[in-house]
Amino acid sequence: MGLMDKAKNEAEIAKGKVKESVGGAKDDEGMQAEGQADQASGNIKQSGEKVKDVFKD
Repeated sequence: MGLMDKAKNEAEIAKGKVKESVGGAKDDEGMQAEGQADQASGNIKQSGEKVKDVFKD
């Protein structure tokens, strides 16, 4: 399950980067903020997965 969760988190981070870039190109601050929030959420989840890995070993 961990590998699937990590992939989902990476996808969320990538989606956030795209949103942020598109928002910047369109001068849409709301979309940029959503992208940054998606990235932050994905990074936090990734950190949680890394903690789980440490205790799993």
